[in-house]
Parts: sequence; structure tokens; C-alpha cells
Amino acid sequence: MSVAEAAATAEAQEAGGKIRSSSLRRIPVIGVVTEDEEAQGAFKTMDLNRVISLLEKTDKDDLEEKQLKSVKKLVQCYQNGLPLRDLAQIFKILNLCAEKIENQPHFIESAFNILKLCSLPFLKKKVSDEITYAEDAANSIALLGELMKIPNSELRIQICKCIVDFYHAEPPKKHITGYQQASSSYKIKMAEVGGLAKTMVQSLGLLENQLVEKLWVLKALQHLSTSEVNCTLMMKAQAASEICAHLNDPDPSGQLLFRSSEILWNLLEKSSKEEIIQQLSNLECLLALKEVFKNLFMRGFSHYDRQLRNDILVITTIIAQNPGAPMIECGFTRDLILFATFNEVKSQNPLVKGLKFSNSYEDFELKKLLFNIIVILCKDLPTIQLLIDGKVILALFTYVKKPEKHKIIEWSAAQYEELQLHAIATLSSVAPLLTEEYMLCQGNARVLAFLEWCESEDPFFSHGNSFHGTGGRGNKFAQMRYSLRLLRAMVYLEDETINNDLCEKGTIQQLIGVFKNTISQSDDKEEVIVLEIQSDILLILSSLCEHHIPRKEMFGTEGVDIILRVMKTDPTKLQSGLGYNVLLFSTLDSIWCCILGCYPSEDYFLEKEGIFLLLDLLALNQKKFCNLILGIMVEFCDNPKTTAHVNAWRGKKDQTAASLLIKLWRKEEKELGVKRDKHGMIIDTKKPLFTSFQEEQKTMPLPANCPTLAVMDVAENIRAKIYAVLGKLDFENLPGLSAEDFVTLCIIHRYLDFKIGEIWNEIYEEIKLEKLRPVTTDKKILEAITTASENIGKMVASLQSEMIESQAHQDVQSEQKVYTKIQATHKQRELATKSWENFLARTSNAKALKKAKRLQEKAIESSRYSEHPPNAVFHRTDIKGLNTTVPSGRVVTVESTPARLLGGPLADTDIALKKLPIRGGALQKVKAVKTVNESKKSVPT
Repeated sequence: MSVAEAAATAEAQEAGGKIRSSSLRRIPVIGVVTEDEEAQGAFKTMDLNRVISLLEKTDKDDLEEKQLKSVKKLVQCYQNGLPLRDLAQIFKILNLCAEKIENQPHFIESAFNILKLCSLPFLKKKVSDEITYAEDAANSIALLGELMKIPNSELRIQICKCIVDFYHAEPPKKHITGYQQASSSYKIKMAEVGGLAKTMVQSLGLLENQLVEKLWVLKALQHLSTSEVNCTLMMKAQAASEICAHLNDPDPSGQLLFRSSEILWNLLEKSSKEEIIQQLSNLECLLALKEVFKNLFMRGFSHYDRQLRNDILVITTIIAQNPGAPMIECGFTRDLILFATFNEVKSQNPLVKGLKFSNSYEDFELKKLLFNIIVILCKDLPTIQLLIDGKVILALFTYVKKPEKHKIIEWSAAQYEELQLHAIATLSSVAPLLTEEYMLCQGNARVLAFLEWCESEDPFFSHGNSFHGTGGRGNKFAQMRYSLRLLRAMVYLEDETINNDLCEKGTIQQLIGVFKNTISQSDDKEEVIVLEIQSDILLILSSLCEHHIPRKEMFGTEGVDIILRVMKTDPTKLQSGLGYNVLLFSTLDSIWCCILGCYPSEDYFLEKEGIFLLLDLLALNQKKFCNLILGIMVEFCDNPKTTAHVNAWRGKKDQTAASLLIKLWRKEEKELGVKRDKHGMIIDTKKPLFTSFQEEQKTMPLPANCPTLAVMDVAENIRAKIYAVLGKLDFENLPGLSAEDFVTLCIIHRYLDFKIGEIWNEIYEEIKLEKLRPVTTDKKILEAITTASENIGKMVASLQSEMIESQAHQDVQSEQKVYTKIQATHKQRELATKSWENFLARTSNAKALKKAKRLQEKAIESSRYSEHPPNAVFHRTDIKGLNTTVPSGRVVTVESTPARLLGGPLADTDIALKKLPIRGGALQKVKAVKTVNESKKSVPT
């Protein structure tokens, strides 16, 4: 920031404050000085140039007295404030006085009095003075830091007081006509611009054994360090290491440690944290921190001492994040481990003899900070031996147990719960590094027993107040969550000793039971934590069962059931952000690790329509799941029962699995930038599978153990998996495909051929780039392979063209059929309309009726035989004299047979073989029925 910008910023802040505070009264910010007031003047007239010239003279004997008198007069003149326009001259006079101190000690008082004036407010006559004289003000304030080199205690203390007063500005004691006080932040801004903080840090090196002056300098730096600009300047002056190295200097008042720690905090917060950590990561600083912390830990009993102790530990924790910090070399790591565990593991070390934690807030915070720093220290592998020696695992496991009733502990119930959760979280980081100690402490048995208590109905009211206890108020979910995290960390080591021990203790069945219980006990309020618990359970089961068929059999149908339950989750919840996505990923992973390869579990999964659920998830078209689901599908298709399930699946709009897979292929190729025309046909037969990324990357020679772009492409997208699934379903008999699907299917069918040709092309290109000349036979083979690959591309393109033409022809035929049907419909409507019009004409016009009658009769006559056969009887079918055009003839009225005789519509119509019952109703069959003729024949003559 330039001088002018800093001055403008300070002025704007001050002006803004005034406007806001006086907006209701409409008081103008800029004061107006009248001519009378100007004539009166705010200060007595004084020629500062004359004073300067007088101080510069050195050739007269009585000159010192005159110089001191002129400076005294100057001090009296400016006792109400320093005008900005005179600031440069006044500080020049101060500098001249300072230069004379070494040979003329009487000027100490003069310099001291001028420095007192610096504590007074700066005065401006015009609003623009702050900007106009900004450079003078910055240089003047910077001079204060230079004056710290004068070996005079009073002057140094007064300089520090002036700097502190910058941050506690007071209004002038007396209003000076024609002048206004500069903005309250003006001095602070000018101190930043002048680099005062840097020179003050440098002055610390001059005060090795001068405690009072050093404390005043630290107080000034404490105020200066509230600004980011000043902190940056202090950082460049190596303030952190300079201050930290002297933390343990003797100081009966205790101010040195307090102010130093405050400055270090500000430097860490307001400047480059990495640079400050680097400055503090040296043996000298860490030894000082170690001694200070030990002293406060062992002898600090006041509230203030405990707070300061915790602050020092936090600073140490930040430094410990730097792997290069010599924490072990200075012995600090060993002491911290001792302090963290002495309360749980008895120690004979004199440092902790007789020490005991109280339940005060500061000691409680210290315990948590010690747990936290153990997690950070264990990242440095040389620390592991110290953790073993300190019995850290055993100390932490003392918290992994259910609360014991009627046992007196030093912590309250809420504090103990928080420490318990923190200890288990610490174990999750430390235990994987100390597997032998974990097993010696029966870690698996302890965790499983604790998990069993978490699952039990044992009454327990958790407070859930801490970070680790989030979501666990009134239940044991928080304890369960961190226990499962610890188990997950251990099984991820893939240590067969640990995993076998877990399985022998029935972990698989226990975790399945815990999962079922979380489903029944979960509430909307704890939904997030329950989902995390369920995800961790599935991940642990996956790690235990992977590559072990007997463990997969132990997982069994109960495990498959919980997987199927998760897969039936409402798809809309996947976007809720609560953790359903993570749970689904864990579920898919458990299908891969716990079901695949175990035929009874596979068959049960298929029987329960698991493949349908997988395809339903695949149809959601969420890219993050597709790759994993397709991988599972590829493995499942090795089971001969899977194909029928896949072909039987139907999605929305009766979509088949094959159609879904081909649709995913097209979408993937579109995202990859593969060149296809509007029909999905191959454009480049030489590179039919090339993505836009492969086009952008030039072929370059690679070592034999490095995969090329063509090989990496197989693993980086889902095309290879889609090819594998469709291949196992048989490309020839896929139901529910459209013409577009068949066009794409041609490419999928030849995916492996195209990919092989692509790899051979890369080999050929690399040979050219390396300027190698293959032997004639190899060259011919390479050319034959590349030609064959291109011919396959041309063949597929030709087949696609035929399909498209055939489909186009079918579309034309279908369209023609539709048009023909439409024409027939229109023609029928026209005939019906014409018939109706003729009917209306016959009913309303007698001539038209007669004409129609004649035409009808003529048509009837023409339809008859012209010659009648001999002996034939001719019957007329019309009635003469009837003027109608509708068919007419003899009218016969036939009355229906009464229902009582026929028995209703359900009666049999074969009346010749029936006998009518007297009672009526439906006809009934009679065993012996004789006709009339037969009965006559049977009568004897």
C-alpha cells in the first residue's frame, strides 16, 4: 500500500464514521475556518527552520544553552498537538537532538519532551492534509524505531509508550481554532507504511539483559501485531524465532511470557502460517517452549497459568505439524506422551510424581489437546517407539469400556463422555501403527465388547455436546460411530492376524445384527450419523470377506437381505446430501466383496431380484455409480442364471437391459468426444474408438511398463465393461432394440478388434518416432494388421449403412401404409356422406324418390334369371304400388316360444331328445327317451 493510499484509507474510515454518527444532525464533516480565527492562530508563531539551523551549528561555546532553550520553547508551543504540516520539521529537530545525546547528555530531556509530544494527536488544517503530508508522517513515525538504538532506558520506554498510544487515541485537551484532529487510525496506517514494526523487532536484539525495556517493546509489538501488514513485516524480521527463543527468560512479573505468546498467536493468524512454523521449527525455540510448558504444567495452579499453558501447547501442536521440526531431538515428544498418559498408566517419572488433573475447564481442555497432539506426532514414524514406550495404546483403551456405576472419577459425566470419544478417535489414528500393542491389549475383544454395549438397551444418557458427540445426544450412536471407525481402520490394514481374530469372535454376525438394529432404531434427527454407521459396517464387512469364500458364506442370506434393503432406497434421497450416496457406494462394494464368488449367495441375490435392483440403479444414469455397477454386472454374468434375469428386466417405457446398455455407450462416447455422424455411424475407420483426449495427445515413446493412451482408455471409461456384459448376453439375441441401437451394437460387437488395432497402430507409430526400422517380415505383419483393422472398420461402416438404408426403406413403407389407410378412411367418409345426401334427397323430393325406385327395380330385374325353368313356381318378393326404396316384402310376425316351455336361455336346444318337465324351468335330461314311432312299434298287436 502506498503512502497516499494508506492516508486516503484512514481518512475515508474516519470520514465514514463521522457521517454515520452525525447523519441525523446533518453536521458538515469539513470544518470552516474564518478569517478572524485564522488571524488569531492556533499556535504561537515559531520559526522551525531557525531552530533547525540553530541545532545544526556547533562552533559557539554558549550555543548549547540557546539550543536547549529553543527546543523548550518548541515543546511549549506544541503542547496541544502536532500539525501535520510541521511534522517533518519537528521530527528533524528530534533527530538532531538524538544525535547530540552521546556528547551532550543535556539533550536527553529535550528529546524526551519531544517524544511526549508524539503521543499527542496529529492535527490537520485542511481535509487534504492527511494525504498531502502522508509521506512526511510515515517517515517521521518510522524514525521512532530508529531512535530505539539510543542506549537510554527512558527514551526507549517513552518511544514504546508513544506507539501504544497510537492504539488508544484521546481527543486533544484543548480545542485549537482552525485545526481538526486527524483520523484515529491515521497514526496506525502511517506506522504500517513506515515499517515501524520491523525496526521494533530488530531493536529486541539490543535489549538482551534489560527486562523493563524489553517488556515495553513487547507491549508495543503486541499492539502492532494486530495488523496483517505489521505481522508480515515482523515475519520478515524473523520476529517469531526471536521472540520464541527468549520465552524462558527470567521475568518475575510474567508479562514476558504472556505478551510473547500473544504476539506468536497474532503472527500465526495474520501472516504466512507456513513461514512462521518454519521459523519456530528449530531446536532453540522448541527447547524454550518445552521448558515453559513443563514449568507451567508442573507448577502452574492459577487460572491464568493454566490458560497460558494451554496456549503454549496449541502453538506447539501447530509446530508439530511440520515434519522437519526436531520434536524428538529436543525431548519434547517424550514429555508430551508422558503428560498425556500418566493419569491412565502409572509412571515413576519424577516429572509427574504427585500430579493430578482436576475437573476444571482448563485441565479438561489440556487433556483433549494432549490427545490431539498424539495424533499429529504419530505421523512421524520415529515417534512410534516412543508411543510404545509410553504405553499409549493401553492408556487410550482405558476409555473403551462402558461407564462403571458408583465409580469415582475426576471428570464429570459430560467431560468423561467427550474424553472417551476423543480417545477412541485417537486410537483410530494410532492403533494401525502399533498393531502388536493393539493385539497385546486384546483390542478386538475390547472394541467388540464396547460395541455390544452400544447396541444393548442398557440405560445411558449421552450429552452429545462435543464435536465428536455430534448426533449422539440421548443415545449411543456417537460411541458406536467411533468404535466402527476404529474397526474400519484396523481391517483396512489387511493384516490376517487381526482379521482372523475378528472373524473368530463373530464380528460378521455381530455387525449384521448392529446394522439391522440401526434400521429399526433410527430417527430422522440422527439420520446422518446412522447412515455413516451403516456405511462403515458394510465397508468393514467388505474388507473382511474379500477373497475369503468361508467368510462370504458366513455373510450368508442375512447379509444379502440388508444389502437388498439398502438398494431399495428411494432414488430421490441420493441427492439429499445426508450420506445416502456413500451408503450406496458401500453397498455396491459389499456386493463385490461379500456376494460375488459365493454361489449360494449369488443365487439368493438373483432369487430376490437383486439384478433387477442393480439395473434400476443403472437406469438412474448417475455416472458415479455406473462404472461400479457395470463391473458387478460383468462378474455376475459368469453365473448362467443371470442372463435370464437381465433379459427379463424392463425399465421405464418397457426399456430392456440391452437397450439401456447401448444408450449408456452412446452417452459415454458423446462425453468422450468420439467422432460419430448423426446416425451414430463410424466416421474415421482407422480410429473408430478414438476420443478427443487421444486426438489431442500426441503419440510418444514410453517404457514397456507404462500403459499407453489406448490401454488406459480401457480402464478410464465404461465402454469395455458394456462390451463385456453384452458379450456374455450374446450379441445376436438381444430384445427390444431399435435401428439406432443396432447401428451402435455393430461398433460394440467389434470393440475388442478395434482396440487391438488401435494398440498396434500405437506400436507402429512409436517405432517410427524412435526411428527404428523393423525387418521386412515384421513390417509386412504390422502393415497387414493395420490394414485388417481398417478393413474391419470399413465393414462395420458398410453394415451400418445397410441397416440405416433398410430402416429408411421400412420407414417409407410404414409411412405409405399409413397414408393408404388414411385415404381409405377419407373415401369411406365421402361415400357415407354421399349416401346420406341421397337419402335426404329421396325423403324430400318425390321425383328423386321415383327415380331411385326405378333404378332399384331395374337392378332387381337385372339380377334375376331371364328364363324360368319349366314347372317352376314364381313368388314375388315385392309389393306393387309401394313407393319406397328400402327392401320390402311379405311381412310375417313370429311370436317367440314362451319361456316356460324352453326353460330360459340356459336350456338345451336339442328338443327332439328332451322331455318337458311338468314343473317348468330349465330342461333336464331323461335317461330313457323314446320317440313316438318307437312307442307305437312296441305296442303288441
